[in-house]
Amino acid sequence: MLDLTYETPKPKTIAGARHDWELVIGMEVHAQVASNAKLFSAASTEFGAEPNSNVSFVDAAMPGMLPVINEYCVEQAVRTGLGLKAEINLKSAFDRKNYFYPDLPQGYQISQLYHPIVGEGEVLVEMGDGTARLVRIERIHMEQDAGKSIHDMDPNMSFVDLNRTGVCLMEIVSRPDIRGPEEAAAYIVKLRQILRYLGTCDGNMQNGNLRADVNVSICRPGDYEKYQETQDFSHLGTRCEIKNMNSMRFIQAAIDHEARRQIAIVEGGGTVDQETRLYDPDKGETRSMRSKEEAHDYRYFPDPDLLPLEIDQDWVDDIQARLPELPDEKKARFIKDFGLTDYDASVLTAEVEAAAYFEAVAKGRDGKMAANWVINELFGRLKKEDHDITESPVSPAQLGGIIDLIAKGDISGKIAKDLFEIVYKEGGDPAEIVEARGMKQVTDTGAIEAAVDEIIAANPAQVEKAKQNPKLAGWFVGQVMKATGGKANPKAVNEIVSARLGL
Repeated sequence: MLDLTYETPKPKTIAGARHDWELVIGMEVHAQVASNAKLFSAASTEFGAEPNSNVSFVDAAMPGMLPVINEYCVEQAVRTGLGLKAEINLKSAFDRKNYFYPDLPQGYQISQLYHPIVGEGEVLVEMGDGTARLVRIERIHMEQDAGKSIHDMDPNMSFVDLNRTGVCLMEIVSRPDIRGPEEAAAYIVKLRQILRYLGTCDGNMQNGNLRADVNVSICRPGDYEKYQETQDFSHLGTRCEIKNMNSMRFIQAAIDHEARRQIAIVEGGGTVDQETRLYDPDKGETRSMRSKEEAHDYRYFPDPDLLPLEIDQDWVDDIQARLPELPDEKKARFIKDFGLTDYDASVLTAEVEAAAYFEAVAKGRDGKMAANWVINELFGRLKKEDHDITESPVSPAQLGGIIDLIAKGDISGKIAKDLFEIVYKEGGDPAEIVEARGMKQVTDTGAIEAAVDEIIAANPAQVEKAKQNPKLAGWFVGQVMKATGGKANPKAVNEIVSARLGL
Protein backbone atom coordinates (compact mmCIF):
# COMPACT_ATOMS: atom_id res chain seq x y z
CA MET A 1 0.00 0.00 0.00
CA LEU A 2 1.11 3.56 -0.65
CA ASP A 3 1.93 5.68 2.37
CA LEU A 4 -0.57 8.46 1.75
CA THR A 5 -2.83 10.59 3.90
CA TYR A 6 -6.37 10.64 2.54
CA GLU A 7 -7.93 14.06 2.89
CA THR A 8 -11.20 15.72 2.09
CA PRO A 9 -10.49 18.07 -0.83
CA LYS A 10 -9.45 21.53 0.28
CA PRO A 11 -11.54 24.12 -1.57
CA LYS A 12 -9.89 26.69 -3.81
CA THR A 13 -10.76 30.17 -2.59
CA ILE A 14 -10.50 33.18 -4.87
CA ALA A 15 -8.45 36.14 -3.70
CA GLY A 16 -9.73 39.62 -4.44
CA ALA A 17 -13.43 38.80 -4.21
CA ARG A 18 -15.67 40.65 -1.76
CA HIS A 19 -16.85 37.37 -0.23
CA ASP A 20 -15.34 33.94 0.28
CA TRP A 21 -16.10 31.60 -2.59
CA GLU A 22 -15.23 27.98 -3.29
CA LEU A 23 -14.87 26.13 -6.57
CA VAL A 24 -16.74 22.97 -7.52
CA ILE A 25 -15.49 21.13 -10.58
CA GLY A 26 -16.66 18.05 -12.44
CA MET A 27 -15.06 16.67 -15.58
CA GLU A 28 -16.20 14.75 -18.62
CA VAL A 29 -13.16 13.19 -20.24
CA HIS A 30 -13.39 11.87 -23.79
CA ALA A 31 -10.82 9.13 -24.26
CA GLN A 32 -10.37 7.62 -27.73
CA VAL A 33 -10.35 3.85 -27.46
CA ALA A 34 -7.13 2.21 -28.62
CA SER A 35 -8.51 0.06 -31.42
CA ASN A 36 -7.59 -0.49 -35.07
CA ALA A 37 -11.23 -0.27 -36.18
CA LYS A 38 -14.11 2.07 -35.38
CA LEU A 39 -17.01 1.38 -33.02
CA PHE A 40 -19.57 0.35 -35.63
CA SER A 41 -17.50 -0.25 -38.77
CA ALA A 42 -14.26 -1.86 -39.90
CA ALA A 43 -12.77 1.44 -41.10
CA SER A 44 -9.27 2.25 -39.86
CA THR A 45 -8.63 4.59 -36.94
CA GLU A 46 -5.13 5.54 -38.17
CA PHE A 47 -4.21 9.11 -37.26
CA GLY A 48 -2.86 11.42 -39.94
CA ALA A 49 -4.28 9.57 -42.95
CA GLU A 50 -5.38 11.51 -46.04
CA PRO A 51 -8.70 13.31 -45.39
CA ASN A 52 -11.76 11.12 -45.91
CA SER A 53 -9.66 8.02 -46.64
CA ASN A 54 -10.76 6.08 -43.53
CA VAL A 55 -14.50 6.30 -44.10
CA SER A 56 -16.84 3.35 -44.60
CA PHE A 57 -20.39 3.48 -45.94
CA VAL A 58 -21.61 3.19 -42.34
CA ASP A 59 -19.47 6.17 -41.24
CA ALA A 60 -20.73 8.25 -44.16
CA ALA A 61 -24.36 7.35 -43.26
CA MET A 62 -25.17 5.96 -46.68
CA PRO A 63 -28.79 4.77 -47.00
CA GLY A 64 -29.41 1.23 -45.77
CA MET A 65 -26.11 0.93 -43.90
CA LEU A 66 -26.46 -0.61 -40.44
CA PRO A 67 -23.99 -0.40 -37.53
CA VAL A 68 -22.26 -3.57 -36.28
CA ILE A 69 -20.64 -3.25 -32.86
CA ASN A 70 -16.91 -3.81 -32.48
CA GLU A 71 -16.43 -6.35 -29.67
CA TYR A 72 -12.89 -5.21 -28.97
CA CYS A 73 -14.10 -1.66 -28.25
CA VAL A 74 -16.53 -3.11 -25.72
CA GLU A 75 -13.69 -5.09 -24.15
CA GLN A 76 -11.58 -1.94 -23.89
CA ALA A 77 -14.42 -0.08 -22.14
CA VAL A 78 -14.86 -2.94 -19.68
CA ARG A 79 -11.11 -3.06 -19.07
CA THR A 80 -11.15 0.67 -18.33
CA GLY A 81 -14.01 0.29 -15.89
CA LEU A 82 -12.23 -2.52 -14.06
CA GLY A 83 -9.04 -0.44 -13.91
CA LEU A 84 -11.03 2.37 -12.25
CA LYS A 85 -12.57 -0.07 -9.74
CA ALA A 86 -15.96 0.57 -11.28
CA GLU A 87 -19.15 -1.44 -11.54
CA ILE A 88 -19.55 -3.20 -14.89
CA ASN A 89 -23.11 -3.31 -16.17
CA LEU A 90 -23.77 -6.67 -17.81
CA LYS A 91 -26.61 -5.10 -19.75
CA SER A 92 -26.30 -1.72 -21.47
CA ALA A 93 -27.93 -0.04 -24.46
CA PHE A 94 -27.23 2.53 -27.16
CA ASP A 95 -29.24 5.69 -27.77
CA ARG A 96 -29.40 8.27 -30.50
CA LYS A 97 -28.38 11.78 -29.52
CA ASN A 98 -29.81 14.07 -32.16
CA TYR A 99 -28.02 17.22 -33.23
CA PHE A 100 -26.94 18.66 -36.55
CA TYR A 101 -23.42 19.60 -37.52
CA PRO A 102 -21.74 19.42 -40.93
CA ASP A 103 -19.23 16.87 -39.57
CA LEU A 104 -21.94 14.51 -38.25
CA PRO A 105 -23.20 12.66 -41.37
CA GLN A 106 -26.01 10.75 -39.65
CA GLY A 107 -27.52 13.84 -38.05
CA TYR A 108 -27.24 12.02 -34.72
CA GLN A 109 -24.58 10.45 -32.53
CA ILE A 110 -24.87 6.90 -31.19
CA SER A 111 -24.16 7.11 -27.46
CA GLN A 112 -25.33 5.62 -24.15
CA LEU A 113 -27.46 7.90 -21.99
CA TYR A 114 -29.84 5.73 -20.04
CA HIS A 115 -27.88 2.49 -19.67
CA PRO A 116 -24.08 2.97 -19.77
CA ILE A 117 -21.70 0.03 -19.86
CA VAL A 118 -19.77 1.15 -16.75
CA GLY A 119 -21.18 2.48 -13.49
CA GLU A 120 -19.59 4.07 -10.43
CA GLY A 121 -15.83 3.93 -9.89
CA GLU A 122 -13.01 6.03 -8.46
CA VAL A 123 -9.64 7.62 -9.16
CA LEU A 124 -7.08 8.16 -6.41
CA VAL A 125 -5.28 11.43 -7.16
CA GLU A 126 -1.93 12.08 -5.47
CA MET A 127 -1.26 15.76 -4.88
CA GLY A 128 2.52 15.58 -4.50
CA ASP A 129 2.58 16.60 -0.83
CA GLY A 130 1.90 13.16 0.64
CA THR A 131 -1.86 13.65 0.47
CA ALA A 132 -4.38 12.09 -1.87
CA ARG A 133 -7.87 12.92 -3.09
CA LEU A 134 -10.54 10.44 -4.10
CA VAL A 135 -12.48 11.55 -7.18
CA ARG A 136 -15.59 9.51 -7.78
CA ILE A 137 -16.50 8.34 -11.26
CA GLU A 138 -20.22 8.53 -12.01
CA ARG A 139 -20.23 6.52 -15.23
CA ILE A 140 -18.38 5.59 -18.40
CA HIS A 141 -20.27 5.24 -21.65
CA MET A 142 -19.25 4.50 -25.22
CA GLU A 143 -20.10 6.77 -28.12
CA GLN A 144 -19.06 7.71 -31.64
CA ASP A 145 -16.74 10.59 -32.32
CA ALA A 146 -17.74 13.20 -34.88
CA GLY A 147 -15.73 14.34 -37.89
CA LYS A 148 -13.65 17.48 -38.17
CA SER A 149 -14.60 20.76 -39.81
CA ILE A 150 -11.68 22.69 -41.32
CA HIS A 151 -12.06 26.44 -41.77
CA ASP A 152 -8.55 27.70 -42.50
CA MET A 153 -7.77 26.16 -45.90
CA ASP A 154 -9.86 28.51 -48.01
CA PRO A 155 -11.21 32.03 -47.34
CA ASN A 156 -14.61 31.21 -48.83
CA MET A 157 -15.23 27.56 -48.01
CA SER A 158 -15.07 25.12 -45.11
CA PHE A 159 -14.06 21.49 -45.54
CA VAL A 160 -15.09 18.35 -43.67
CA ASP A 161 -12.81 15.39 -42.88
CA LEU A 162 -14.78 12.31 -41.78
CA ASN A 163 -11.79 10.13 -40.88
CA ARG A 164 -12.53 10.48 -37.18
CA THR A 165 -16.27 9.90 -37.62
CA GLY A 166 -17.34 6.73 -35.84
CA VAL A 167 -14.14 6.29 -33.83
CA CYS A 168 -15.00 4.85 -30.41
CA LEU A 169 -14.84 7.24 -27.46
CA MET A 170 -15.20 6.48 -23.78
CA GLU A 171 -16.79 9.39 -21.95
CA ILE A 172 -15.58 9.21 -18.36
CA VAL A 173 -17.83 11.37 -16.19
CA SER A 174 -16.68 12.37 -12.71
CA ARG A 175 -18.70 13.57 -9.77
CA PRO A 176 -18.20 17.24 -8.82
CA ASP A 177 -15.48 16.23 -6.34
CA ILE A 178 -12.65 18.42 -7.65
CA ARG A 179 -12.10 21.67 -5.77
CA GLY A 180 -9.42 23.60 -7.64
CA PRO A 181 -7.42 24.01 -10.87
CA GLU A 182 -4.41 22.06 -9.58
CA GLU A 183 -6.59 19.13 -8.54
CA ALA A 184 -8.27 19.16 -11.95
CA ALA A 185 -4.93 18.89 -13.73
CA ALA A 186 -3.71 16.21 -11.30
CA TYR A 187 -6.90 14.22 -11.94
CA ILE A 188 -6.34 14.28 -15.70
CA VAL A 189 -2.69 13.26 -15.24
CA LYS A 190 -3.67 10.29 -13.08
CA LEU A 191 -6.55 9.23 -15.33
CA ARG A 192 -4.30 9.41 -18.40
CA GLN A 193 -1.66 7.35 -16.59
CA ILE A 194 -4.16 4.60 -15.74
CA LEU A 195 -5.54 4.48 -19.29
CA ARG A 196 -2.04 4.17 -20.73
CA TYR A 197 -1.14 1.38 -18.31
CA LEU A 198 -4.36 -0.43 -19.27
CA GLY A 199 -3.65 0.08 -22.97
CA THR A 200 -7.18 1.35 -23.57
CA CYS A 201 -6.20 4.88 -24.72
CA ASP A 202 -2.84 6.26 -25.77
CA GLY A 203 -3.56 9.52 -23.93
CA ASN A 204 -2.19 11.67 -26.76
CA MET A 205 -3.75 15.05 -25.99
CA GLN A 206 -2.01 16.79 -28.87
CA ASN A 207 -3.85 14.57 -31.37
CA GLY A 208 -7.13 15.00 -29.50
CA ASN A 209 -7.19 11.39 -28.29
CA LEU A 210 -7.78 12.62 -24.75
CA ARG A 211 -9.72 15.79 -24.16
CA ALA A 212 -11.85 17.13 -21.34
CA ASP A 213 -15.02 19.14 -20.87
CA VAL A 214 -14.68 20.99 -17.57
CA ASN A 215 -17.78 21.96 -15.57
CA VAL A 216 -17.10 24.88 -13.22
CA SER A 217 -19.35 26.45 -10.61
CA ILE A 218 -18.88 28.52 -7.47
CA CYS A 219 -20.52 28.29 -4.07
CA ARG A 220 -20.26 29.87 -0.63
CA PRO A 221 -18.35 28.07 2.15
CA GLY A 222 -20.46 25.30 3.65
CA ASP A 223 -22.70 24.82 0.61
CA TYR A 224 -20.58 22.01 -0.80
CA GLU A 225 -20.89 20.10 2.47
CA LYS A 226 -24.69 20.50 2.25
CA TYR A 227 -24.57 19.04 -1.27
CA GLN A 228 -22.48 16.11 -0.03
CA GLU A 229 -25.05 15.37 2.67
CA THR A 230 -28.13 15.69 0.47
CA GLN A 231 -26.78 15.15 -3.09
CA ASP A 232 -28.98 18.13 -3.94
CA PHE A 233 -27.31 20.17 -6.68
CA SER A 234 -29.34 23.26 -5.74
CA HIS A 235 -26.75 23.93 -3.04
CA LEU A 236 -24.14 24.48 -5.76
CA GLY A 237 -23.93 27.38 -8.15
CA THR A 238 -24.94 27.29 -11.81
CA ARG A 239 -22.29 25.43 -13.73
CA CYS A 240 -20.73 26.36 -17.05
CA GLU A 241 -19.00 23.83 -19.25
CA ILE A 242 -15.68 24.61 -20.93
CA LYS A 243 -15.38 22.38 -24.00
CA ASN A 244 -12.56 20.39 -25.56
CA MET A 245 -9.63 21.15 -23.28
CA ASN A 246 -6.48 19.24 -24.26
CA SER A 247 -3.73 20.89 -22.20
CA MET A 248 -3.07 20.66 -18.45
CA ARG A 249 -1.86 24.26 -18.38
CA PHE A 250 -4.88 25.54 -20.27
CA ILE A 251 -7.27 23.54 -18.06
CA GLN A 252 -5.91 25.27 -14.96
CA ALA A 253 -5.95 28.71 -16.59
CA ALA A 254 -9.49 28.24 -17.93
CA ILE A 255 -10.85 27.15 -14.54
CA ASP A 256 -9.24 30.11 -12.79
CA HIS A 257 -10.61 32.61 -15.31
CA GLU A 258 -14.08 31.06 -15.35
CA ALA A 259 -14.31 31.11 -11.54
CA ARG A 260 -13.37 34.78 -11.44
CA ARG A 261 -15.87 35.55 -14.21
CA GLN A 262 -18.70 33.87 -12.31
CA ILE A 263 -17.80 35.56 -9.03
CA ALA A 264 -17.77 38.97 -10.73
CA ILE A 265 -21.25 38.31 -12.15
CA VAL A 266 -22.76 37.17 -8.85
CA GLU A 267 -21.14 39.89 -6.75
CA GLY A 268 -22.33 42.42 -9.33
CA GLY A 269 -25.92 41.33 -8.72
CA GLY A 270 -26.24 39.22 -11.88
CA THR A 271 -27.03 35.57 -12.52
CA VAL A 272 -24.72 33.02 -14.09
CA ASP A 273 -26.29 31.45 -17.18
CA GLN A 274 -25.81 27.74 -17.71
CA GLU A 275 -23.94 27.56 -20.99
CA THR A 276 -21.14 25.94 -22.95
CA ARG A 277 -18.00 28.04 -23.29
CA LEU A 278 -14.66 27.84 -25.11
CA TYR A 279 -11.28 28.84 -23.75
CA ASP A 280 -9.16 31.27 -25.77
CA PRO A 281 -5.51 30.65 -24.76
CA ASP A 282 -4.32 33.77 -26.59
CA LYS A 283 -6.58 36.05 -24.55
CA GLY A 284 -6.56 33.85 -21.43
CA GLU A 285 -10.36 33.93 -21.17
CA THR A 286 -13.48 31.88 -21.81
CA ARG A 287 -16.19 32.97 -24.22
CA SER A 288 -19.74 31.83 -24.79
CA MET A 289 -20.29 29.10 -27.38
CA ARG A 290 -23.96 28.20 -26.91
CA SER A 291 -26.56 27.78 -24.19
CA LYS A 292 -26.09 24.55 -22.29
CA GLU A 293 -28.34 21.82 -23.63
CA GLU A 294 -30.11 19.30 -21.42
CA ALA A 295 -30.89 15.70 -22.33
CA HIS A 296 -34.33 16.59 -23.70
CA ASP A 297 -32.77 19.10 -26.09
CA TYR A 298 -31.03 16.25 -27.87
CA ARG A 299 -34.25 14.17 -28.14
CA TYR A 300 -32.54 10.98 -27.01
CA PHE A 301 -34.24 7.71 -27.85
CA PRO A 302 -33.05 4.06 -27.98
CA ASP A 303 -31.23 3.29 -31.22
CA PRO A 304 -33.57 1.02 -33.21
CA ASP A 305 -30.67 -0.50 -35.21
CA LEU A 306 -28.85 -1.89 -32.17
CA LEU A 307 -30.07 -4.49 -29.71
CA PRO A 308 -29.26 -4.02 -26.01
CA LEU A 309 -25.70 -5.10 -25.29
CA GLU A 310 -25.51 -8.10 -22.97
CA ILE A 311 -22.19 -9.48 -21.72
CA ASP A 312 -21.35 -12.46 -19.50
CA GLN A 313 -19.83 -12.20 -16.05
CA ASP A 314 -17.33 -14.92 -17.02
CA TRP A 315 -16.07 -12.69 -19.85
CA VAL A 316 -15.70 -9.76 -17.44
CA ASP A 317 -13.86 -12.00 -14.96
CA ASP A 318 -11.47 -13.11 -17.71
CA ILE A 319 -10.69 -9.46 -18.57
CA GLN A 320 -10.16 -8.77 -14.85
CA ALA A 321 -7.70 -11.66 -14.59
CA ARG A 322 -5.68 -10.25 -17.51
CA LEU A 323 -5.41 -6.69 -16.20
CA PRO A 324 -1.82 -5.41 -16.04
CA GLU A 325 -0.24 -4.11 -12.86
CA LEU A 326 -1.58 -0.57 -12.45
CA PRO A 327 0.42 2.53 -11.41
CA ASP A 328 -0.38 2.57 -7.69
CA GLU A 329 0.43 -1.12 -7.28
CA LYS A 330 3.61 -0.82 -9.34
CA LYS A 331 4.77 2.21 -7.35
CA ALA A 332 4.18 0.39 -4.05
CA ARG A 333 6.13 -2.63 -5.34
CA PHE A 334 9.05 -0.49 -6.51
CA ILE A 335 9.27 1.09 -3.05
CA LYS A 336 9.13 -2.30 -1.34
CA ASP A 337 11.29 -4.40 -3.67
CA PHE A 338 13.92 -1.87 -4.72
CA GLY A 339 14.04 0.35 -1.62
CA LEU A 340 13.15 3.48 -3.59
CA THR A 341 11.90 6.75 -2.17
CA ASP A 342 8.31 7.75 -2.83
CA TYR A 343 9.53 10.48 -5.17
CA ASP A 344 11.79 8.21 -7.22
CA ALA A 345 9.08 5.57 -7.49
CA SER A 346 6.60 8.22 -8.66
CA VAL A 347 8.98 9.45 -11.37
CA LEU A 348 9.73 5.93 -12.59
CA THR A 349 6.09 4.86 -12.76
CA ALA A 350 4.73 8.06 -14.31
CA GLU A 351 4.84 6.46 -17.77
CA VAL A 352 4.38 2.76 -18.42
CA GLU A 353 7.38 2.67 -20.78
CA ALA A 354 9.63 4.32 -18.19
CA ALA A 355 8.60 1.79 -15.55
CA ALA A 356 9.36 -1.10 -17.89
CA TYR A 357 12.75 0.41 -18.78
CA PHE A 358 13.74 0.85 -15.14
CA GLU A 359 12.65 -2.64 -14.19
CA ALA A 360 14.77 -4.11 -16.98
CA VAL A 361 17.80 -2.13 -15.76
CA ALA A 362 17.22 -2.96 -12.07
CA LYS A 363 16.71 -6.70 -12.55
CA GLY A 364 19.44 -8.47 -10.57
CA ARG A 365 21.12 -5.16 -9.67
CA ASP A 366 21.05 -2.57 -6.91
CA GLY A 367 17.67 -0.88 -7.28
CA LYS A 368 18.70 2.48 -5.82
CA MET A 369 21.76 2.71 -8.08
CA ALA A 370 19.64 1.75 -11.09
CA ALA A 371 17.06 4.41 -10.18
CA ASN A 372 19.75 7.09 -9.84
CA TRP A 373 21.20 6.32 -13.25
CA VAL A 374 17.81 6.11 -14.97
CA ILE A 375 16.41 9.30 -13.39
CA ASN A 376 19.47 11.54 -13.13
CA GLU A 377 21.61 10.55 -16.09
CA LEU A 378 19.22 9.10 -18.67
CA PHE A 379 16.03 11.05 -18.00
CA GLY A 380 18.04 14.24 -17.53
CA ARG A 381 19.76 13.81 -20.88
CA LEU A 382 16.55 12.85 -22.70
CA LYS A 383 14.71 15.88 -21.28
CA LYS A 384 17.54 18.17 -22.35
CA GLU A 385 17.13 16.92 -25.92
CA ASP A 386 13.31 16.89 -25.73
CA HIS A 387 13.07 13.10 -26.13
CA ASP A 388 11.07 10.54 -24.19
CA ILE A 389 12.11 7.09 -23.00
CA THR A 390 10.91 5.40 -26.20
CA GLU A 391 13.53 7.39 -28.11
CA SER A 392 16.42 6.53 -25.79
CA PRO A 393 19.61 5.63 -27.70
CA VAL A 394 20.78 3.72 -24.61
CA SER A 395 19.08 0.36 -24.10
CA PRO A 396 18.34 -1.13 -20.66
CA ALA A 397 21.03 -3.75 -21.33
CA GLN A 398 23.62 -1.05 -22.07
CA LEU A 399 22.79 1.01 -18.99
CA GLY A 400 22.74 -2.15 -16.91
CA GLY A 401 26.17 -3.01 -18.30
CA ILE A 402 27.55 0.34 -17.09
CA ILE A 403 26.14 -0.30 -13.62
CA ASP A 404 27.70 -3.79 -13.60
CA LEU A 405 31.13 -2.32 -14.38
CA ILE A 406 30.77 0.08 -11.43
CA ALA A 407 29.66 -2.72 -9.11
CA LYS A 408 32.66 -4.88 -10.10
CA GLY A 409 35.04 -1.99 -9.49
CA ASP A 410 36.18 -1.92 -13.12
CA ILE A 411 35.28 1.76 -13.45
CA SER A 412 34.68 4.66 -11.07
CA GLY A 413 31.60 6.84 -11.01
CA LYS A 414 33.41 9.55 -12.96
CA ILE A 415 34.57 7.12 -15.64
CA ALA A 416 31.03 5.72 -15.75
CA LYS A 417 29.66 9.15 -16.70
CA ASP A 418 32.24 9.43 -19.48
CA LEU A 419 31.31 5.92 -20.62
CA PHE A 420 27.60 6.83 -20.58
CA GLU A 421 28.29 9.74 -22.93
CA ILE A 422 30.13 7.45 -25.34
CA VAL A 423 27.34 4.87 -25.31
CA TYR A 424 24.68 7.60 -25.68
CA LYS A 425 26.38 9.13 -28.71
CA GLU A 426 28.05 6.14 -30.37
CA GLY A 427 26.38 3.02 -28.99
CA GLY A 428 28.30 -0.17 -28.36
CA ASP A 429 28.87 -2.65 -25.54
CA PRO A 430 30.07 -0.83 -22.38
CA ALA A 431 32.51 -3.58 -21.35
CA GLU A 432 34.10 -3.71 -24.81
CA ILE A 433 34.42 0.10 -24.89
CA VAL A 434 36.19 0.10 -21.52
CA GLU A 435 38.69 -2.51 -22.72
CA ALA A 436 39.27 -0.97 -26.13
CA ARG A 437 39.81 2.57 -24.80
CA GLY A 438 41.79 1.69 -21.70
CA MET A 439 39.18 3.10 -19.35
CA LYS A 440 39.44 0.39 -16.72
CA GLN A 441 40.02 1.65 -13.20
CA VAL A 442 43.49 1.18 -11.67
CA THR A 443 43.14 -1.09 -8.65
CA ASP A 444 46.79 -2.14 -8.38
CA THR A 445 47.75 -0.73 -4.96
CA GLY A 446 51.41 -0.76 -5.92
CA ALA A 447 50.84 1.62 -8.80
CA ILE A 448 48.63 3.85 -6.66
CA GLU A 449 51.20 3.88 -3.82
CA ALA A 450 53.90 4.96 -6.27
CA ALA A 451 51.77 7.82 -7.53
CA VAL A 452 50.91 8.92 -3.97
CA ASP A 453 54.59 8.82 -2.89
CA GLU A 454 55.60 10.90 -5.89
CA ILE A 455 53.01 13.58 -5.17
CA ILE A 456 53.92 13.71 -1.46
CA ALA A 457 57.65 13.97 -2.19
CA ALA A 458 57.09 16.87 -4.57
CA ASN A 459 54.90 18.88 -2.16
CA PRO A 460 56.44 18.96 1.35
CA ALA A 461 54.77 22.27 2.25
CA GLN A 462 51.33 20.85 1.40
CA VAL A 463 52.14 17.77 3.51
CA GLU A 464 52.68 19.93 6.61
CA LYS A 465 49.40 21.79 5.98
CA ALA A 466 47.50 18.53 5.62
CA LYS A 467 48.93 17.22 8.89
CA GLN A 468 47.71 20.39 10.59
CA ASN A 469 44.31 20.22 8.83
CA PRO A 470 43.34 16.68 7.71
CA LYS A 471 40.65 18.08 5.40
CA LEU A 472 43.43 19.24 3.08
CA ALA A 473 44.32 15.62 2.35
CA GLY A 474 41.70 15.82 -0.38
CA TRP A 475 44.16 17.89 -2.39
CA PHE A 476 46.52 14.91 -2.61
CA VAL A 477 43.65 12.64 -3.64
CA GLY A 478 42.78 15.05 -6.46
CA GLN A 479 46.41 15.21 -7.61
CA VAL A 480 46.71 11.42 -7.69
CA MET A 481 43.46 11.08 -9.65
CA LYS A 482 44.73 13.69 -12.09
CA ALA A 483 48.07 11.93 -12.44
CA THR A 484 46.38 8.60 -13.19
CA GLY A 485 43.92 10.10 -15.66
CA GLY A 486 41.03 9.54 -13.27
CA LYS A 487 41.51 5.78 -13.43
CA ALA A 488 42.74 5.15 -9.89
CA ASN A 489 40.26 3.59 -7.49
CA PRO A 490 39.13 6.59 -5.37
CA LYS A 491 38.62 4.51 -2.23
CA ALA A 492 42.12 3.02 -2.48
CA VAL A 493 43.64 6.47 -3.12
CA ASN A 494 41.95 7.91 -0.02
CA GLU A 495 43.13 5.05 2.16
CA ILE A 496 46.74 5.20 0.92
CA VAL A 497 46.95 9.03 1.18
CA SER A 498 45.65 8.89 4.79
CA ALA A 499 48.16 6.17 5.68
CA ARG A 500 51.12 7.98 4.12
CA LEU A 501 50.27 11.25 5.87
CA GLY A 502 49.64 9.49 9.15
CA LEU A 503 46.11 10.83 9.44
